[in-house]
Amino acid sequence: MDSKGIVMKIGFMQGRLCDRVDGKIQAFPWQDWEQEFPVAKQIDIKLMEWTLDQDKLYENPLMTETGRAKIKALSNEYQVAIDSLTGDCFMQAPFFKADDATRGSLLEDLSEIIKACADVGIKYVLIPLVDNGAIQTLEQQESLIEGLLPLSQRLIDKKMKIVFESDFPPEKLASFIALFPEDAFGINYDIGNSAALGYSPEKEIYAYGHRIDNVHIKDRVLHGTTVPLGTGNANFPAVFEALKKSQYSGNFILQTARADDNQHAAAISRYRDMANQWWNDNAT
Repeated sequence: MDSKGIVMKIGFMQGRLCDRVDGKIQAFPWQDWEQEFPVAKQIDIKLMEWTLDQDKLYENPLMTETGRAKIKALSNEYQVAIDSLTGDCFMQAPFFKADDATRGSLLEDLSEIIKACADVGIKYVLIPLVDNGAIQTLEQQESLIEGLLPLSQRLIDKKMKIVFESDFPPEKLASFIALFPEDAFGINYDIGNSAALGYSPEKEIYAYGHRIDNVHIKDRVLHGTTVPLGTGNANFPAVFEALKKSQYSGNFILQTARADDNQHAAAISRYRDMANQWWNDNAT
């Protein structure tokens, strides 16, 4: 990717171009999801990451035939691609922590989600292994692997990947992702989460940079919450330099702090320009 190419690769997390839902920093925007497409076009952003919650899972437009038809129509009309999905549902109800009966139902949900994503052209299904979805025991890790590895060929056939967001330190995450085939599984690198955990981006990306397929751009304070870009502990120049060295060529999704003044489009535009500048400052 050259210094000009990143602009086309910067997208936004669904919901960031409209008001918060019930005060949450991230949730599916039931009232406004259709309106985000024209707003994105107005500010010349051509990429969105879909969000999916466990609550009302099968009512989400992605999970209905008529909804998917509407998504594809809006995507085509406003030229906003949807390459990836953040499955907060997997964090809210992790199958690898559930009892046998519930586990089977949740794995069936995952299968249906993959099917729906394939229909609208989503290539990356993100499973957050953080917060309520964090792997805490070897048994949970084994349950996760046993549930996901059988999906490998299906993902390969559909040219899709499951990507993990994890709170593991660099060496542990490198060992973990090595348990999964490269052509079906990868990593979502979250800049803000790593900063909050105090990890070195150089060490992280050196350890598993070749497995990173998607990047979330946000800023957080050490051991703290999300803050506006450039005001937290994230070392963006170091991150972008390390990503360039690893020859990263995937997308960047703005999962940034919400605009307190409700000027959502202005905030996303500003953050897009900041990210682009950090990338260009590390142009080779």
